[in-house]
Amino acid sequence: MRIRPQVADALIAVALTCVSAVLGKESGSQGWDPLDAWGYLLVVLAGLPLAFRVRAPLAVLLWTHLVFLVYVASGYWPVVTTFGPLLSLYTVASLCALRTAVGCGVLMAGVWIYAGAVSPRGSMASVVTQALGFALVLIRFGVLARRSAELARQLRREQAERARREVAAERGRIARELHDVVAHHMSVISVQAGLAGFVFASDPPTARAALSTISGASAEALDELRRMLQVLREAEDGAAPVAPMPGLDRIGELADRIRAGGIPVTLRTLGTPRPLAPGVELCAYRVVQEALTNVLKHAGKTRAEVQLRYERHQLMVSVTNEGDGGEREGVISDRLRAGGGHGLIGMRERAKLYGGSISVGPRSGGGFAVTLTLPTSAGAVQGEEDASG
Repeated sequence: MRIRPQVADALIAVALTCVSAVLGKESGSQGWDPLDAWGYLLVVLAGLPLAFRVRAPLAVLLWTHLVFLVYVASGYWPVVTTFGPLLSLYTVASLCALRTAVGCGVLMAGVWIYAGAVSPRGSMASVVTQALGFALVLIRFGVLARRSAELARQLRREQAERARREVAAERGRIARELHDVVAHHMSVISVQAGLAGFVFASDPPTARAALSTISGASAEALDELRRMLQVLREAEDGAAPVAPMPGLDRIGELADRIRAGGIPVTLRTLGTPRPLAPGVELCAYRVVQEALTNVLKHAGKTRAEVQLRYERHQLMVSVTNEGDGGEREGVISDRLRAGGGHGLIGMRERAKLYGGSISVGPRSGGGFAVTLTLPTSAGAVQGEEDASG
């Protein structure tokens, strides 16, 4: 259980007062007058105010030195009430400016020398050395404590700023997710709406199938949007996401929607499928989604193939299409030479984020290929999980 600073200061003040009272009982054995009621009262007055040393450091320092002077002038053993002046000087040095701390150090040294001067048993050379030495040491340690506290505050500010930047980056990532989701589903809806309008009178079954695809795509788009907005709200509230993001197990549904849009899609899996980090699966899913969306929008009459290859330390994903060799291929070529649209940029950003690589470009025999390679080793998976969180 963490103790509040004010409570800790109060406990320190009580402890030092008790130590002073116990030490006061030894005054007689040290050749000084034993403590009486007035002496014990001065001990309490010198110790208990230390509970407020952080709230009012200068006032506590002046008070403890005043009580110390009265205590010494009353003929008691000076060592008993030295804890208050020493601790109060350290507190001033750790909380106030150096000039103030030096002034208070001079005050403590002067009071200390006065106590030695009125004492018949002290050596002035020793007293002066102690007065100056204790003052310098306390000021030095107090200044170091103040600098350490300033560095700690600066570190907390930097951590808070870094956390804000990370939140902003996460929201940017979610915004890109929203773009990909909406772009894919709107492309499917647009194609199916055009098909339904074209065959509405001549081929009612095809029109009904197209409308059914539009209904499914729009419903899934709304589900994705709700999921993303839920992530945004939970990122603000600090809660964990409750709905899983799409992974490799949903690529089959993705292929079905593209087939409904008139593009035959073949899905192949090589190697032994295994669970991967959520970030890896999400990255692969979004890249396949964007690649198939581009095929649907730009490739014309063609066939597409999605291939997942599970290797020991990596996952390879490729999306290829045959192309029609016509004007639509030129559209994609222009997009690639220009650096791509937001979707192509998003592919590259995703691959870089999860430590992978991606190549997007025309095939030698016609058509285009998107090839993604993502590491799945233990170290990479840990980083990917952190990035996907």
